[in-house]
Amino acid sequence: VQLVESGGGLVQAGGSLRLSCAASGFIFDDYAIGWFRQAPGKEREGVSCIGSSDNSTYYADSVKGRFTMSSDNHKNTVYLQMNSLKPEDTAVYYCHASIWKADYWGQGTQVTVDV
Repeated sequence: VQLVESGGGLVQAGGSLRLSCAASGFIFDDYAIGWFRQAPGKEREGVSCIGSSDNSTYYADSVKGRFTMSSDNHKNTVYLQMNSLKPEDTAVYYCHASIWKADYWGQGTQVTVDV
C-alpha cells in the first residue's frame, strides 16, 4: 500500500491550493480515504474523508464551505481543493487509508498560509 501526497506549498491568506493523493497497492474503490493535518505543536486532526461506495464526503467544521474533497477512481487519486485559505490552515497534510484494520499514511505535504 502506498499513498503519495503532492500539491502543498506556500500561499497567501485567501488563496487556494489543490492537494493530490495517489494511491496504489489496494483496490481503490473498496476503501474510504481521508485527509488529516498536523500543525506544529498540535495533534493530528481529521480534515475530510470520502466514502468508498458512494463518494459521500465528510468535512471538519473548521474547513466546511472552503475545502472540497473528490475522487478520480480511474486514476486512483483523491484530491483536496482548498479555497479561502487561512493562516490556521498551515500544517502538514496527510492522506490516510484504513485497510484490513491497518492504518496507512502518506509522507505528508506541507501547506503554509502566509498572512
